[in-house]
Amino acid sequence: MKGKIALITGGASGIGRATAFAFAREGASVVIGDLDVAGGERTVADIKQGGGEASFLRMDVTQSADVQRLVAKAVDQYGGLDYAFNNAGTVGSRTGIVDTTEEDWNRVIALNLTSVWLCMKYEIPEMLKRGGGAIVNNGSVSGLVGAPGAAASTATKHGVHGLTKSAALQYAKQGIRINAVAPGAVRTPLALRGTEQYPGYEAAMLAAVPQGRWCEPEEIAETVLFLCSDRAMHIIGAIISVDGGLTTY
Repeated sequence: MKGKIALITGGASGIGRATAFAFAREGASVVIGDLDVAGGERTVADIKQGGGEASFLRMDVTQSADVQRLVAKAVDQYGGLDYAFNNAGTVGSRTGIVDTTEEDWNRVIALNLTSVWLCMKYEIPEMLKRGGGAIVNNGSVSGLVGAPGAAASTATKHGVHGLTKSAALQYAKQGIRINAVAPGAVRTPLALRGTEQYPGYEAAMLAAVPQGRWCEPEEIAETVLFLCSDRAMHIIGAIISVDGGLTTY
């Protein structure tokens, strides 16, 4: 991937941070967008310390102008855009249908689904200028099965998977491959905060994973890297589960 340019939202921590390292390791210049300035700048500093090239922009993925600025940064600073990992999102509250507030519903829809549409809306034209590219959207196992008590998040992740397939079909013949990953129980700061909030949740969750362990962020990153690479040239519109067998039942 030497000489290529990769854009990653939510690159300040967790899966996004691990994926930024993976792209940089393969020689790509990485542009990271996140609200977390300290985390984003730390990711960039760590990449540069390892000999890679990266830059950071504080931005909100729910705001069209911010997404446009992030894409423009990749183009202006590095000359274009080849890969994108639309990763930023949230789990939302675990309150279920009746108890979910309109505020929380709208917030999760904006962060998890609208943001992915906005990112692709502005990433795709730049990739077309370069004759193609690859996009990976971050879905979830909750986009493959039902998740009681997480109404908004489950709805958005099903939406991300559907949006991925629609976009993949539209741009397959124009050289842009669009796929999604569907992570299961990934050991990220966001997930670990959730286990602290709900006692017993971690044990119950891992008991449902046939492999019996957390997935590490680096394992998702390697899947994203593969889907963007030339080794995955015939993979289009796929939703790849990385979940230790959770959705195999």
